[in-house]
Amino acid sequence: MIDRSVPRRVLPAPEPRGVATLPAALPVRPRTGRLLVLATVFVCAACGLVYELELLALGSYLIGDSVTQASVVLSVMVFAMGVGSLLAKRLRNRPAVGFAAIEAGLALLGGLSAMALYASFAWLGGSRPALVAFSFAIGVLIGAEIPLLMVLIQRIRRQDAGGAVADLFAADYVGALVGGLAFPFLLLPVLGQLTGAMLTGTVNAVVGGGLVLWLFRRDLSRRSRWLLIIANVTVLSALACATVLADDFERVARRAVYGAEVRVAEQTGVQELVLTGPATGSPRSLDLFLDGRLRVSGYDEYRYHEALVHPAMTGPHSRVLVLGGGDGLAAREVLRYRDVTSVTVVELDPGVVRLARTDPMLSALNGRVYEDPRLGVVTQDAFRWLRGPGGREGFDVIVSDLPDPGITPSTKLYSQEFYGLAARALHPGGRIAVHAGPLATRPRTYWTVEATLRAAGLHTAPYSAGGRLSGFAAGPDRSPGTAETPPQDWGFVLAGRERVPELRVDPGTPGLRSLSTQSLRDAERDAERTRVAGLPPSTLPHPRYS
Repeated sequence: MIDRSVPRRVLPAPEPRGVATLPAALPVRPRTGRLLVLATVFVCAACGLVYELELLALGSYLIGDSVTQASVVLSVMVFAMGVGSLLAKRLRNRPAVGFAAIEAGLALLGGLSAMALYASFAWLGGSRPALVAFSFAIGVLIGAEIPLLMVLIQRIRRQDAGGAVADLFAADYVGALVGGLAFPFLLLPVLGQLTGAMLTGTVNAVVGGGLVLWLFRRDLSRRSRWLLIIANVTVLSALACATVLADDFERVARRAVYGAEVRVAEQTGVQELVLTGPATGSPRSLDLFLDGRLRVSGYDEYRYHEALVHPAMTGPHSRVLVLGGGDGLAAREVLRYRDVTSVTVVELDPGVVRLARTDPMLSALNGRVYEDPRLGVVTQDAFRWLRGPGGREGFDVIVSDLPDPGITPSTKLYSQEFYGLAARALHPGGRIAVHAGPLATRPRTYWTVEATLRAAGLHTAPYSAGGRLSGFAAGPDRSPGTAETPPQDWGFVLAGRERVPELRVDPGTPGLRSLSTQSLRDAERDAERTRVAGLPPSTLPHPRYS
């Protein structure tokens, strides 16, 4: 596979000295042999792009900040592909043997890369060095493919260099298209990251080794033939053993990351859900992780959800919209008000909703809110839903219980355009409460959220909630045991359409354990002391969070 990011002009080059120019002795007609080489280019390109996407997905999942990880993986791989192309010059005297050896190495490295990265994260506490190393090694091998295939296809039938390059590039690009579509729509949802990578490696080894050992077998010495057979059998055996052990490996690695009490672990079409804690007993022992980030801790989640929901409920609150919050915990706080007539929860991942409905511990923690007839659920992207008819229904209160703005996929949900849609969905006098990330440790991100709300025409009241006892957050906190220190507070912004809303709780607010009007006023005063002035708003074409 080749670098597709920058189109470049390819000039015909003279035949290098030392490269065999005699036609290959093939077991098939030259036309058929040429088609087999192009088919191999197609398959190898598809496999190469799957390896690349696998590294991108794992880098984003294990390390966070998908833009940075994508930049690291792509830039390292493109550089390494150039290095591989140069190194391939040393193999052009024996192109068949060189190509088969490269495909065996690529199948082994690419097939086991996902398992190696996950092991590095689970037992070493980080995976960035392994990500860079695999990106470089795989890139070198991918870069060496095309020069050797160019020599092989010219040995089948001589043609002008421009025509040969055009044929190879066409097969390469089409293969990349197939691999790029197969990864998100077939391999990832059906097989998962580990097994999908190993199956790709198996295909890579079979096709690359099969082409040389059959089509170009007369170019091989007896010793070379047996070495290639042994190498490919070894690679396929290693991938087969790893595939058989993949489930056991995942369980052991997951315990190393999340602890011994992993009770539910599933990969939805959106993210990985992991629920830890016993199946019976107190819900305080429950932890819910989404893509490796601690999203809910039964130990202190009430502090977060009380501070998020109840300040927004002072005033009319008959119709409430919860953006995110598929775990049902924000809806639990809303439904404590008997005069609430309807709550609409807009959650992207139906797997979270299903878990909140059916898991005995999580449903006990959320008060079985999904059994309440006042609650309705929409499984859709919040931005898209607000742009549609649902965003014109009109609500008294909007609760934005969304992932942290520090997570790249969430950036659009903290943009000026998003808050403009949310403001349009509010009744006159309506209020919106937004989780804005930890104030103490990331003040610039927090005040960018506040500036973005103001840019959307809303009037803001900033505050935070302390007493954070666990690593629970809606943000990019890593799981326990990693080197990153979780923040110690939650930051919020309460905003109104027509005026700055007053930060208070009504005297009759039911069941509060950590919140009072005085604590909110103190939190507002403390937040103002940290204000970062002059920050521009975050927009879709110019996101400001990092």
